[in-house]
Amino acid sequence: MSSAEYFYQEYPCAYNAPLNCDRPFQTAQEIKGAKFCLECGFPATLPQEAAIKGHRDNYQVGDFLGTRGNGRLYTGIQLKDRQPVIIKEYLLPSRCFNEQETRERKETFKRVGGVTLADSRTQNFRLVNTWEAIADEKGERCYLITKGTETAQTLRQYITQNGAMTAPQVRELLNQALQTLEFLHSQKLRFPSNQVQQGLAHGNLSLDSILIQLENNQPYIYFDDLAIWENVFIPPAIPQPAPCKREQDLEALGLVAFYVWVGRTTNYSNQPIEPRETENWPNTDNHLKKFIYRLLRLENPFASAEDARQALLKLPQENHANNLNQLVESPEKTKNFRKKFIWLGIIAFLLLVAGIWYYLSSRRPIEDNSKFAAWFGLVRRFSEVNNVPSGKFTYTGEKDGTWSFILKQQIENQTIAQWLTNPKPEVKAEFNYQPVTSINLDNLNQSLEEVTSGQKNFAITSVVDQITDKLEKRPFADDGLLVYVAFNKKDSNLANALGGKITLEQLRQIYTGKITNWQQINPKLPNLQIKPYAPTEPEAIHKFQELVLQNDPQDKAFFNNVQRVERLDTTKTQNKIRSEILEGKQTGIIGFGILTKTWAQCTGYPLAIVDGNKPASQPLFQRRDYRPINTADDLCQHDNYFFDVKAFQSYPLRYPIFVVYPKDKSRQPPGSTFAEILTTRQGQCLLSKVGLVPLQQLPDDIKSYACKSVP
Repeated sequence: MSSAEYFYQEYPCAYNAPLNCDRPFQTAQEIKGAKFCLECGFPATLPQEAAIKGHRDNYQVGDFLGTRGNGRLYTGIQLKDRQPVIIKEYLLPSRCFNEQETRERKETFKRVGGVTLADSRTQNFRLVNTWEAIADEKGERCYLITKGTETAQTLRQYITQNGAMTAPQVRELLNQALQTLEFLHSQKLRFPSNQVQQGLAHGNLSLDSILIQLENNQPYIYFDDLAIWENVFIPPAIPQPAPCKREQDLEALGLVAFYVWVGRTTNYSNQPIEPRETENWPNTDNHLKKFIYRLLRLENPFASAEDARQALLKLPQENHANNLNQLVESPEKTKNFRKKFIWLGIIAFLLLVAGIWYYLSSRRPIEDNSKFAAWFGLVRRFSEVNNVPSGKFTYTGEKDGTWSFILKQQIENQTIAQWLTNPKPEVKAEFNYQPVTSINLDNLNQSLEEVTSGQKNFAITSVVDQITDKLEKRPFADDGLLVYVAFNKKDSNLANALGGKITLEQLRQIYTGKITNWQQINPKLPNLQIKPYAPTEPEAIHKFQELVLQNDPQDKAFFNNVQRVERLDTTKTQNKIRSEILEGKQTGIIGFGILTKTWAQCTGYPLAIVDGNKPASQPLFQRRDYRPINTADDLCQHDNYFFDVKAFQSYPLRYPIFVVYPKDKSRQPPGSTFAEILTTRQGQCLLSKVGLVPLQQLPDDIKSYACKSVP
């Protein structure tokens, strides 16, 4: 099947991949009711609470989850019974499909979008439960409503997060998958049009169309995104795939098994891993390797899924002897063989230990659980925090500051504000946020003044340089500034030319007007005017003046010259970069912004910061190889990157965020309690998911994939 990465070339997307670009989503977030991407005109994502009218029920759109296959995914609910569903949105954009093609494909989709057993049985053969196929009669969108896989992830996401599967895990995956293929290839199936067909090829098996879900602590896989309806939405300009044969499903499954066993799809040169090359295979379970060879049709291919599954069930276990006749040899030969076998085993074991040690030491530091003592010492959940006072409490912060932005971010269908307003409902404690706006950027103490005067119970701020002795401050996370320049992988760019880094002194000179052309930094850089931008958040400006300009009055005066440095919301600065890239310009823009607005985007590359003679500090790490990012990484894959707590401690543009509350020894102030809530494991995980950095290093199984064990 054609890759959706190459679809919709009629739209001038900066990344040449409109379906996977994050700009249509950003447009929908920024402009209420927006229908199209501001930059290229591609259909924007659906807004939250949008209504979809179906025949079986009506549905309400929830959160945008991302893209998969040829469509975009959202959470949702059935309005009749409020049951959760997954909504997959398919697009028929007008620049790619004419009116007749759109009409024909909508009709086809309504006929074939989903399958059930023809005899109406409800047996679970691990096909995703398709519920309804809907075509928007007046628009250019179609929707497939499915049930039962709300917590599932694709196999690609699974191996990205967890690494390679073991041989027994691959065997179990193959057992379940072949059982599903056997069902799919042989049973009578009914389509929405009531047409019945004897068996059907999946036609689209891949790491992205097979989902994995834990049920009672056991992993189960599900097939989704069958080619019969996915291929309906391949644009006419793309070569249409031929109908898939059932033996091709076996070959595709073999490739999936190879990838999950290896744990990746490409080598370190970003080229696809070739299963025909022996060195690419794991060295364990030769029986499984030969079985997958047969699935891949590299030798003695299977005739059907049923034959393959029967062969799998009869497959000798890992390390089982291949030839039982070896056991019927003479006692002397057996004795000598055992001696040799023991020595070979010892040598193999030593080599294995050495190999594992080398692999772990070269890939990431060997974990020492003692360094996670602070994490394990934290209270686990909000519900376990003691002495939470009942009542309604009001706290404050900067209206355009980090905390105001953080509270609007969503985790698991709730904003951070919703998580924290009633963190322990059983004691009826309610924390309401009422921000303030500072008029003077050199004096951001209004929130502290409101706490001192008793107007607010506590404040959240990073600006505590003028805190009085009447107030207590308690850190709960680290924030910081990221500096970014244009990042367009298709062309040469500033990020590459700068080697992915910049010095504090160069930043100071750029933002005070002493350096105005990139060649002044290095003659090898392009002869290009520097366009410095600053964000609009007062705390960010305050911290930049403190950390980069060292609060030098003259430098601050130059920096605050509006003609020299334009202040613009971070998203709008990134839009300017995109716009100049789309126009074919080599942009000289440089900007900076708070972590939460700059890390999960791929328009600007976050530069490592060099402080004097110290090594460059890059806190954003690539998850898979546990290393700092570089300019060869695809930053659009947001889930693959995270802030490394240890590396962030030495990052020059780091600063803590505090809960500030009155000193009151007669009782525990609500601010102190709120700080305890934020520093539970649950609180630290929630904050880490939206771009703040926890106070303590997190164990690897929790640090990977955003604290999925809590909340």
